[in-house]
Amino acid sequence: MVVRPLRLPDWTEAFVIFLLCIGFVISVFVSWVYDITPAGVRKTKPVSAVKHTDQTTHAVSSGWKIATYISAFIILALVAFNFISKWRLNADITKLEKSIAVLPFINDSPSDSTTYFINGLMEEILNNLQKIGAFSKVHSRTSTEQYRGITRPPIPKIAKDLDVNFIVEGSGQKYGNFYRIRVQLIEGKTDKHLWVNSYEREIRDTKDIYGIQSQIAQAIAAELKAVITPEEKKLIEKVPTTNSASYTSYLKGREEHTKYWIDNNNKEALKRAEYFYREALNYDSTFAQAYTGLATAFWDKHYWESYLSENLLDSVFILCDLALGYDNQLSDAYTAKGDYYSAMYKNIQALEEYDKAIKINPNDHRAYIGKANLGSYYDWIVTISNSNKAISIYRGALLFSYLNLLGFAYYQVGFMEKAKSYFDEALKLHGDSVDYYRNLTFIGTGLENFEDIDNNLKKAYAIDSNDLHVLWDLGENYSFSGQYDESLKYFKKWLEKPKSLDEHRLYATHRIGWAYKQTGNEKEAEKYFNEQINYCNKMIDLGRGTYREYYDLAVVYAAIGEKEKALASLRIYNERSYINIWYLSYIKHEPQFNSIRNEPEFQQIIKDVESKYLAEHGRVKKWLEEQGMLKEGQ
Repeated sequence: MVVRPLRLPDWTEAFVIFLLCIGFVISVFVSWVYDITPAGVRKTKPVSAVKHTDQTTHAVSSGWKIATYISAFIILALVAFNFISKWRLNADITKLEKSIAVLPFINDSPSDSTTYFINGLMEEILNNLQKIGAFSKVHSRTSTEQYRGITRPPIPKIAKDLDVNFIVEGSGQKYGNFYRIRVQLIEGKTDKHLWVNSYEREIRDTKDIYGIQSQIAQAIAAELKAVITPEEKKLIEKVPTTNSASYTSYLKGREEHTKYWIDNNNKEALKRAEYFYREALNYDSTFAQAYTGLATAFWDKHYWESYLSENLLDSVFILCDLALGYDNQLSDAYTAKGDYYSAMYKNIQALEEYDKAIKINPNDHRAYIGKANLGSYYDWIVTISNSNKAISIYRGALLFSYLNLLGFAYYQVGFMEKAKSYFDEALKLHGDSVDYYRNLTFIGTGLENFEDIDNNLKKAYAIDSNDLHVLWDLGENYSFSGQYDESLKYFKKWLEKPKSLDEHRLYATHRIGWAYKQTGNEKEAEKYFNEQINYCNKMIDLGRGTYREYYDLAVVYAAIGEKEKALASLRIYNERSYINIWYLSYIKHEPQFNSIRNEPEFQQIIKDVESKYLAEHGRVKKWLEEQGMLKEGQ
């Protein structure tokens, strides 16, 4: 009751309990040595010295002694029971996988204006836990934001949903230059509280904030017997900035950025995030995390508008390097650089950056999903393994897309049942049936079940006739079946819809050109064919070309009758070391290839493509069997 008003240190309560324990031992000892008699307190006489007539004294002293003995026995028994229970609990805890989630802290402050501060404390505690390699899983903030509010589910359900064994929850308040925070560690399955502590500090500088965040993370690790290496301890105890104003601005920027990550339509939140990151750097130009935040905001804001520029997001690269110049242990900065290199199709450099990020933060789901996307260019095993890891440590708003990516990877290497199982899981999670029916068309493509493709696209269109992806897929599907009037109808609907650059199918505008050509409009056909050629050559000139550009060039040249150019492009495409089922199906059924389909070289290329696909399917199958990830019949 007096600790908080008198601003006594956090260890005061424990010290008082310790003194009471010592006092109890002294009182027990005194009760053995002295008796209470009608004449007052007297030293206990030896049994031989007690007279028969001294019945009153004997009765009283014996009663007290018996009560003392019983009390001592009960207390010792309780202490022993508590010790044994604690020992057993600790033994059980050490057997559990050290997986943990930090729930959004409750802001007990009278004003919502301090929410950013309480959320900042929570997120930094989480970030510190993520740096401890002994934890197999520490969920990101975006994974746990769904539990914000007082109506959150019971702890056991949250633990089950997030697939973790331990939960951290807390509350805090900020009043003036003081803040108070209460944090507790809970065993997820039983809802048993393992550890709880309260902290109150005056904010004289940022060390008073970073110190507590580090202390809490280390206390949680100690309670769970998680070993912290000297390198990890150094990372956790680092003070990124000593400027309080810069720290405050950064927390506000991070809060706004999180709002955008949860809802990508919230562009205003992204603008505010950029503003606060800049403000943080105005206060402290050496604050590495603020540079990383600004780089990520630039990426989110300008990616597609600069996609075809020669200097694609160079500012992101520069800002990340500035951040790493001040602090070379920032996983977010390495992940952002990995994304940059990935966008530039520099796979080796991207992989190196992602691995650096994971070394610092083994729970960086963005780095794992970055590696998963890279794998689609050279190794589907990389995609599958890293998608699985990202899914295991992430439960945020993008989880459905991670599940779809994993399902798509299984589809590409020919495991249709496994692909469908992840598409089904994504549907349960996100409820997007339009997206689900489109996913089923992939499986139909792999199985060459064109009737199934048609049925699923019609179901998707009936649900949302304005969906850009559905309109495009219908146009493409009718083109493959030779119904060019229908194909053009849906392509025109697609062209009428407002789109951002990322929604333009720059890599496949030749399909629109083919629909126009087959319906007699040569001028429009030429327009879209030229657009396709220009795009492919632009990507190749920028050094961002993949084998896909050569495939699309082959399709265009075949469509306009330039057979030699078509075959030359296909030769380059055929240099690819492995082929997925998507391209195997397309090259076998692409209507534009009808002009060269009977050419001996084209027939040989089809055989090569099929052979490479079967080899990749067999390689992945063997790996899945070794990992115990493939059931019989799949």
